[in-house]
Amino acid sequence: MPLPVTLTDNSRGALFMLGSMTAFTVNDACMKALSDELPLFQALLLRSVAVTAALVILAASKGAFNYSLSRRDKRLIALRSLVEVGAAFFFISALFNMPIANVTAILQALPLTVTLAGAVFLGEAVGWRRLSAILIGFIGVMLIIRPGGEGFTVYSLYVLAAVACVTVRDLAARRMSRDVPSLLVALSAAIAVMLFSALMSLSIDWVPVSPKAGTQLLAASIFVIGGYVFSVAAMRVGEIGFVAPFRYSSLLVALVLGFLVFREWPDVLTLLGSGIVVATGLFTLFRETQLAKVRRGR
Repeated sequence: MPLPVTLTDNSRGALFMLGSMTAFTVNDACMKALSDELPLFQALLLRSVAVTAALVILAASKGAFNYSLSRRDKRLIALRSLVEVGAAFFFISALFNMPIANVTAILQALPLTVTLAGAVFLGEAVGWRRLSAILIGFIGVMLIIRPGGEGFTVYSLYVLAAVACVTVRDLAARRMSRDVPSLLVALSAAIAVMLFSALMSLSIDWVPVSPKAGTQLLAASIFVIGGYVFSVAAMRVGEIGFVAPFRYSSLLVALVLGFLVFREWPDVLTLLGSGIVVATGLFTLFRETQLAKVRRGR
């Protein structure tokens, strides 16, 4: 009789992160597929309503509404919600108009931008090794978007704007009190995106939602909620240094979905740039883990 397999906390954290990245990327694919039938703000609003409703139920069940926020945390949550709106707009706009793998590849620069922004705005120490990795990583990003090239469009800049918004969002989250409920923070962002998309949808002509589009919307809502739940579980179960690198699995999922669903495949330079961004991001995460161990040993 085979012995049951016992997973370590890190192994479970890695599986949760893989599940999170897969869920988020499937959500992206569903939203991109909707671009054939629904206007951007109609699709974004309908998904936001479903996500907000689910988060309200989750937050209430976990007692998140019982937490009393400080004035400082309220300001940080407001800032985070505001940039979440920008991130959603720029990201979905780019996703509607660019190959999913290209958009996902540029987003892999986030560990680099967060590290650099932490050094510039929060005074966090960043050595020459990580600064060099950040510079090389940005070269990889330039290989993906190739300013002035044939495939370069304004939506390439939209992805960079989304990266900037998510960077500010993550920095705001870093400054919050550790005991602020994650569900409360996520719900605030979801409400902000819902209100923004509702306002913007007043200026568009709504179209009937076909059964196909309705199924895609439902799937997008389910997967984005699942991605959030899995990502929170990943960070709480395993060590960040072990779990975080599995974040890059989203690029592999995007490549597969792009090819199978949208018949898209990146060119050689895009694949090379993606490899550079991932490699430098992994190095940055590795260095941060090593430095954290040194600090704990003092």
